[in-house]
Amino acid sequence: MKIIDAHLHFSRCEHFDAIARAAGHRNSGTHLHQVFQQENIVLAIAMGEMGGEREEGVCTPRLPKYPGLFGPGRPKEKHLPPLAFCAGVESCEINAKTRKRSLELFAAQLEKRECVGLKFYPGYNTVSLNDPRHDPYFDLAEQFDVPVVIHTGELSGSRGLLKYSHPLTVDEVAVRFPRVRFVMAHYGNPWIVDATAVAAKDPNVFLDLSGMAEGNFTVEEYRRHFRGHLEYLRHWLTYLDRWDKVMYGSDWPLVNIPAYIGVIRSLVPATFREAVFFENACRVFSKIPALLER
Repeated sequence: MKIIDAHLHFSRCEHFDAIARAAGHRNSGTHLHQVFQQENIVLAIAMGEMGGEREEGVCTPRLPKYPGLFGPGRPKEKHLPPLAFCAGVESCEINAKTRKRSLELFAAQLEKRECVGLKFYPGYNTVSLNDPRHDPYFDLAEQFDVPVVIHTGELSGSRGLLKYSHPLTVDEVAVRFPRVRFVMAHYGNPWIVDATAVAAKDPNVFLDLSGMAEGNFTVEEYRRHFRGHLEYLRHWLTYLDRWDKVMYGSDWPLVNIPAYIGVIRSLVPATFREAVFFENACRVFSKIPALLER
């Protein structure tokens, strides 16, 4: 079975090195390339990271922090995994005076084949998703026919505010922008019920299953330790009964990829695995089919 990983992170930094080691991986392009070959992962979508390079006074597109991957510089590794990316939006940097310049920079990224969407971090940025400052970026997503991926659910660390990452914040923008596809990353965990309600109501809202686990484990260990959580997820995925709206994602380097594939596979009925692990991402991220042809 071919797999598309619809949500991971790719950054050359010591912090990511430690996280990858804890998950039984090495934080390198060469290692990830090997894992992709082993698991038949034909493409993954790296999320633009917060922080990093920016143009002074402008909300600048944030890219995965890996030299030479999608920006300037040359990567040191000989073999890199097949990756696309979503350009990250730092909401707190958006202002009316420099918005035109910001939108020009985002449009330039979206012109690239590998830029397949936009990524918002409302909980970390403490700006509500329905804030009018976001509207021109949603218009840009519609113009380029790319989805908007939104961090929903719990936050890492004590900074940020959870009220901004609640999945119900997606409902209003989905209604106001019916021609934009919105992806609720992490299934809104732990607000699974609310995320299910939004996905069931709004035809342009989708879910990814990234970030439901972390570290290194066997599938059996995880199923034993988190049995209740898995049954809860299975219950609401069955209740939703829209497997065409659900995508696999790992949130690497947070988790061991082979083990996580096994965990998610156990949640998805065999009939729908091709859709969840491959086909849905090809439809939601409309640039992917052309990338795979290359």
